[in-house]
Amino acid sequence: MSRLLVASPARRRARLVALVTACLTLAPPLAAQQSVKIMGINGSWERYPSISAGLGSETEHLPPRPPDPIPEPPLKPEYLAAWREARDRDRELTAQGVPPVSSGSACLPQGMPGMMMATFPMEILETPGQVTFIQEAFNQVRRVYLDEELVAPEDAEPRFSGHSVGRWEGDTLVVETVGVKDYARFQNTPHSMQMRIVERMRLVNEGDYLENVVTVTDPEYLTGPWTWTWMYKRWPGYKIQEYVCEDNRYAPDDQYQRLQLDKTE
Repeated sequence: MSRLLVASPARRRARLVALVTACLTLAPPLAAQQSVKIMGINGSWERYPSISAGLGSETEHLPPRPPDPIPEPPLKPEYLAAWREARDRDRELTAQGVPPVSSGSACLPQGMPGMMMATFPMEILETPGQVTFIQEAFNQVRRVYLDEELVAPEDAEPRFSGHSVGRWEGDTLVVETVGVKDYARFQNTPHSMQMRIVERMRLVNEGDYLENVVTVTDPEYLTGPWTWTWMYKRWPGYKIQEYVCEDNRYAPDDQYQRLQLDKTE
């Protein structure tokens, strides 16, 4: 006849301790768990208000108030006069139909923060530990690594998109960026390797819109923070198109999604 074996209290406690220890060992750290959080910003987006009237997506909800115009950069006096002179010259060229000299006219990426202007549509991908921004313009890809330490500006290898890390603060994605190439200039604004870009992104209006509050600081060139807001609208079903800047001379004039550049064969 078989005999029922009953473990002693001491043995049961030992097994319980072993089980708890194994669970704690296998469980991912808290930071890793937080990085997996998906907040619903996946998908295709276009800038709001759209730069192309009559094109783009429709939403069920009333749109938010359009963002205010981007203010003039708070450049130090020794840089501001030259910046204004260049701005006025570029405006005159644009009025004459001549594209001003810029990284874009040279078929170079816009870089940060200009690439987040979303001149053309962009796609956002949320994956564990990372948020990726894919800009149709110039095929730019920007990777934001979640819950990682940001590299020191002096140690950052200069890149067009810089080096970005992010974290979730409630429903807001906070992204910090350093290490942007000095000739990747937004609105032709000079900057140093000490420039730091902080973005605060959150869904608004029932998730149909994404707000991005951008703040740029640079102790070498700016007198204080330079802050503005970009807004994006969902574009369900839109698939990011190929953008090859060097091939744009073949684009029809009425295709808003491509720039047309005059080139000498």
